[in-house]
Amino acid sequence: MPSSSTSAPLRAPDPDTPYPLPNAKRVVFLKPHITRPNISVGDFTYYDSPIHPEHFQDDNVLYHYEAQGDRLIIGKYCALAHGVTFIMNGANHRMDGVSTYPFPIFGASWGEHMDLLGDLPSRGDTRVGNDVWLGMEAMVMPGVTIGDGAIVAARAVVTSDVAPYTIVAGNPAQVVRERVSPADAQRLVETAWWDWPTEIVNTHIRTLMTGDADKIIGVFNKLKKSTAEN
Repeated sequence: MPSSSTSAPLRAPDPDTPYPLPNAKRVVFLKPHITRPNISVGDFTYYDSPIHPEHFQDDNVLYHYEAQGDRLIIGKYCALAHGVTFIMNGANHRMDGVSTYPFPIFGASWGEHMDLLGDLPSRGDTRVGNDVWLGMEAMVMPGVTIGDGAIVAARAVVTSDVAPYTIVAGNPAQVVRERVSPADAQRLVETAWWDWPTEIVNTHIRTLMTGDADKIIGVFNKLKKSTAEN
């Protein structure tokens, strides 16, 4: 039978769909479920958990108080496995005295010392780049930046920044290996393929999933040349 002269256009899933897999309610695109102003999640980032994945911002982002002023920023195309947890700056206690106990928060006459909690240490915003894979029950501590393309192993505790395209594991998380050379990591970050229009991503799925850095950079250079000519 001759093939049709036309084919259906390639389509990406809708990133605003709360449950992208109709028969798997354990998988959610996170962005539609985020309502807090101090949390930002990019398109197509998903969370996979059998236990109320739609409650991610309440169950998995802990000690996150607006008065603290810190933000959680997660990029696009990230994969978060069951139990991934973010500990935010509101978890901090004073450590410069003999006791770390937060007496003032319990009120009564203790509440008269609330000023002692006004200058708790803060490490700033917590940032997860794009195309990051966080394994089951990984824990990310306050103020950490995880670079684009990084992988965090199951049950790792991330206490410091993770470079792009690096694999870390353990408690505290340590570098296992680099996914690509530092030069290629920098070049891949510069392509920012996660910001390409979805129609471009659609046509390069196989390259993104199986190609090496040179192939992705080659696609990027062609796109850049085409844009310049137009």
